[in-house]
Amino acid sequence: MIDFSNGSVFKLSQCNPQDVAGDVAPLLIPGEQLYFAFKTVRDFVVFTDKRLIAVNVQGMTGRKKDFTSLPYSKIQAFSVETAGTFDLDAELDLWFSGLGKVRLEFKGNSDIRQLGQMIATYVL
Repeated sequence: MIDFSNGSVFKLSQCNPQDVAGDVAPLLIPGEQLYFAFKTVRDFVVFTDKRLIAVNVQGMTGRKKDFTSLPYSKIQAFSVETAGTFDLDAELDLWFSGLGKVRLEFKGNSDIRQLGQMIATYVL
């Protein structure tokens, strides 16, 4: 499982969900749709209409990948922090039942409010 307490691993930039769709397609259930995708250099996070999937690309070649699936139904609370003038990063904190807090950090140009609204739609 990915170590979510290490925030430096997750300085995410928004990307087109179709860019990573091939990697997560085998994990999706029928009818599940990709909404948002965010990448680092190698790792990425995908938000679907059912869950968030964090992918940790491992090894020199990147052929080995760790997929962590976190269903929205297990979210107990969440927090969205937008980027500011001096603090250019946005943050999303999610508290999962049985797992605890998961923090994802995004580069300032990411639309964190829209992501928070989507999560609220499925959690509330």
